[in-house]
Amino acid sequence: MRQKGHSHGAVSPCAACKLLRRKCVKDCVFAPYFPAKEPYKFAIVHKIFGASNVNKMLQVLSENHRSDAVNSIVYEANARVQDPVYGCVGIISSLQRQLETLQTQLAFTQAELVHMKTLHRTDTKPPPYMASGISLPANKDLSNEVDMAFVYENGVGESLWSC
Repeated sequence: MRQKGHSHGAVSPCAACKLLRRKCVKDCVFAPYFPAKEPYKFAIVHKIFGASNVNKMLQVLSENHRSDAVNSIVYEANARVQDPVYGCVGIISSLQRQLETLQTQLAFTQAELVHMKTLHRTDTKPPPYMASGISLPANKDLSNEVDMAFVYENGVGESLWSC
């Protein structure tokens, strides 16, 4: 059975035209980015930004930038639904706090590792040669002793995160 208003073999309208209850024309600006299979995507964008504003934004951009812009708009709209006040900024702030916490933990762990290495060296070996109060590092390969992602050439475990 044919649907009213569609010719035989015609595709269904995009999610935007379907939600806006209008005919989806051949050169519809929304069709490539809001397929009929994903109606929720346009519904959220329309609720937050409005179809007219999104249309204006897409018209201004070149076609090769539109896909990225739609992805960003959808992401921002989802963030605004979850956090109406801060949106993406809230997510970014949360991630920055997590990063700072992890950097602090890493610095403490690296300091503890250096401390443990120095304790291990003093317990098992005599101290390295001392000349005028300057300690020269022992030429030792630490690659077998320490399983770390980052090891300096001189074997010193300094913090990788300096501000």
